[in-house]
Amino acid sequence: MNATHWWKFTSFVLVLLFAPPAHSADFYSEGLRIPMAAAGARGLEAFLMRPAASGQYPLALISHGTPRNVDDRAGMTAQGYRAIAYEFARRGFAALAVLRRGYGTSPGGLVDSYGSCSRPDYRDALAVSVADLKAAIAAMGKRSDVTTRGMIAIGHSAGGLATVGLTAQAPPGLAAAISFAGGRGSARAGMVCGDKPLVDLFRQLGTTSRVPMLWVYAKNDGFFPPDLAHRFRDAFAGSGGKVTFIDAPRFGKDGHFLFSGSSAATWTPYVDDFLHAQNLQYQISVDALPVPPQLGANGKDAFAQYLGHAPHKAFAVAPDGSFGWRSSRRTAADAEREALEACTRNATRCSIYAVDDALSR
Repeated sequence: MNATHWWKFTSFVLVLLFAPPAHSADFYSEGLRIPMAAAGARGLEAFLMRPAASGQYPLALISHGTPRNVDDRAGMTAQGYRAIAYEFARRGFAALAVLRRGYGTSPGGLVDSYGSCSRPDYRDALAVSVADLKAAIAAMGKRSDVTTRGMIAIGHSAGGLATVGLTAQAPPGLAAAISFAGGRGSARAGMVCGDKPLVDLFRQLGTTSRVPMLWVYAKNDGFFPPDLAHRFRDAFAGSGGKVTFIDAPRFGKDGHFLFSGSSAATWTPYVDDFLHAQNLQYQISVDALPVPPQLGANGKDAFAQYLGHAPHKAFAVAPDGSFGWRSSRRTAADAEREALEACTRNATRCSIYAVDDALSR
């Protein structure tokens, strides 16, 4: 893609201009390891996606949550955040999803444990998470295609809390931060271990955090319900933290999972409005493939998820809006065949709409 781009900063104002429209084929992605002495020789597992045009792109650092079941940590992958990374890459960022120590293939065991539910130590656990995020920022600062000037940080659940913690020790260049359903210690629905120490931690973080933040909590969050989320906000803002708080509508069966690749159409407007409000501005002519017009709401969400997944992939659709798709297949032909098979389970007139990152001919 022939592109012209330049950066103009006034405080935290960022302007990006790309000349021609682009499709998702115009993105570069890379699996990598983040060097960190505390993580041993392997370092931290990570995944990077950015626009393909040469140049420097501001970092968007994505931090994951912590599953309630400890055994689920091993199955996590940085690639699993590809669809989310895509949403920030198509907005002109170098999106980096990093797995903190003890998740996926990042060594560390339970180094970020907060201890017992009766006496949780959230401060020490948070310090571990923030150190991992800082290691990722340091590594990205050494790359020629990424800049940490005008960067943003985004986190979900425990990663949201880690992002708040990062703002309290803000590295140079951190322009804004976003927390979706931030918190820690949800043992089960309706039970958070030591809610008072957790609220106290948010209060402490607010004393030094001055980076503009967006916090989003859905009304049916099964980890951190609205009353507790409001206590987090009041404690943080009351001690000086800068937060724009959104009580998002109910989402799915558990609003805690509002922030996902398949629900981008729901949460990206919050992100866009916030970044504009902070004068972190951009103009980008990066267009995804057009959505098949016959799709309903579920189909549109599925297609948004499809765009962020890895080739070889294919998306099939029927006139009545039925659909099916498959990704990460060995060949494009395999992806087409399996997508058609998935679609024809619910319809008889399915055809391939897209293969990899292009419309089917």
